[in-house]
Formats: sequence, C-alpha cells, structure tokens
Amino acid sequence: MENLMAVYRSCKFIWTLVVTILGSASTLPVGDDSICTAEELAKYSIVFTGKWSQTAFPKQYPLYRPPAQWSSMLGVTHSSDYNMWKKNEYASNGVRDFAEKGEAWVLMKEIEEAGEKIQSVHGIFSAPAISSGTGQTSTELEVHSRHPLVSFVVRIVPSPDWFVGIDSLNLCEGDHWMEEVSVDLFPYDAGTDSGFTFSSPNFATIPQDTVTEITCSSPSHPANSFYYPKLKILPPIAQVTMVKLKKNQLGLPAPYLNLPAKSNEIIDSVLETPLDCEVSQWSSWGLCRGLCRKTGTKIRTRFVLLQPANNGMPCPNLDEETGCEPENCV
Repeated sequence: MENLMAVYRSCKFIWTLVVTILGSASTLPVGDDSICTAEELAKYSIVFTGKWSQTAFPKQYPLYRPPAQWSSMLGVTHSSDYNMWKKNEYASNGVRDFAEKGEAWVLMKEIEEAGEKIQSVHGIFSAPAISSGTGQTSTELEVHSRHPLVSFVVRIVPSPDWFVGIDSLNLCEGDHWMEEVSVDLFPYDAGTDSGFTFSSPNFATIPQDTVTEITCSSPSHPANSFYYPKLKILPPIAQVTMVKLKKNQLGLPAPYLNLPAKSNEIIDSVLETPLDCEVSQWSSWGLCRGLCRKTGTKIRTRFVLLQPANNGMPCPNLDEETGCEPENCV
C-alpha cells in the first residue's frame, strides 16, 4: 500500500509539472522572434542606397516626366504576428496605395490598428525620398526583444505598382543583436496594376494578383521594362544596410556610405547591363522600280524600337533590296 501511495504521489507531481509547463508555454509568442533573449531594446541606423542607374538598367530608363527616383521609405519593427507585405500573398489596401501612388495614409492606419489590436508593432520609421535613381537616404529604428523583425517598402517612381522592400528581417540572433546586416534589393510587383513599363497608364489588375518578384525573365514579355532575357539575374536595384548603434552614438545622424561631398547621387560604374538593339518587323515590299524589260528593284524597311547600350548587339540593316520585274510596262 505504501508503495502504491509513493507511485501515486510521484505521478501526481509529474502531472502537475507537465500542466505547469504547458500552461507557461501557451503564453509565449509564436514565431522565430519567441527565442530572442537579447537585451530588451536596440537601435539601428538604416541606410537605403538606390542603384537604379541607366548603366545597370538601360531599357526604357526614365529620364523625364518624371525621371527615375525613389519614394520615401515607410517601415515598421514588429513581431511575427504581423506582416506589412509578403511575397506570393495579396497586398493590403495600404500597400496597394503606397505602391501605386506613394500614398502612406491607409498603410499607416493598418500598422496602427495592428499595434492596438494584437500588440504586434513596436515602432514605425520613415526616411526621405531620393530625387534620382541613385542616391542614399537614412534614418534610425528601434527593435525590441519581443518585436525584433523589420519590414519596409520604398516605391519605384515612376512605375505601375512596383516597389522594393524587406519582409520580416530578424535582427536578433538568440542572445544578441546583429551588429550589421546588408541586403540587396530587387523589384516587386504589388499585383494591383497590370502595366508593363515604368510609364504605363493606370490599368487595374482584376482580380487582384499576389505580390511577385520581378526578374529578368518574368513577366516574360519583351515590353516589360525589366525584361533582359540574356541575363541570369537582374543586378540589385537597391541595397539596405542596418548598423547597430552603440549607446554613445544614439541621436547622431546615420552615416552615409560612399557619399560624394556635394551630392547624394552615387555613380555605379561597375554594373553595365548590355542592351541589344530591337527592331520592328519588315514592312511590305515597295513598288518595283526600273526600266521595262530590265530587272528592277524593290525595297522593304524596318525601324529601331530600342537603341543598343553598354556594348549590346548593334542594330541590323534597316532596309533590304531585291530584284524584280517592273509592272505596267507598255
């Protein structure tokens, strides 16, 4: 009997321990950020570098009305319970407005509501726009051990609904914060406008599509502004660098990287994307010209659709001549 009571007390203790552990586990946040045991707060400088140059992206490069440029950056630090945007999922109304028109009001409201309802947002950050395709902008952000993820969007201007950004980058590595991280950025399509080129008129995608990455071969259409079929991968159109600030650096301006003294424009002399000449189809043959009873000539022509750049394939002949017999001879 005493042995049975000992077994009962032992089982009761183990069961109580299991219930306690399960009860505690149910209160933990879900996702990768749940294992962050670093110090509660950390601050970072974030520097966005535009690399959208005519050398790297020669096809249909916008030179005016408006020229190539970047919108302001809008970002958030958050937990895994929130996503500002996500590849292969539908963009929210806020992301749609920002990607199409650069309007941030609806997106800001969405972020604020997420923070109030599920306490998944720690802070919002923003950085000024860049008035050219190449240049830098910067700001600071703060992460929390329960909100170690960083997301942001920057609109490509001009474009139908294209943007660059980061989705849920975790700055926490177990018991410490990352000291520095750099990420190459590539263009995304928000899935809300069906335009193919930078200057396409507004043409809503109905039904709405998901957010997709734009590559050198997708969308697979020669009219697409990022269509470079000879490339394996597009060069990065931008880059973002985040550096953890030491306590004596808090409040100081974020450092600019490789910035010329008198301008915020960066000349990218390394990446040169070759662009082959593109020409139209041949026209119909013209009238046969020449003397009667002698061989005459007729001509057909074509015209240049896209001039070559960066040692791309040169344009072929734009006219072609062949022999013929003149008609309507008397």
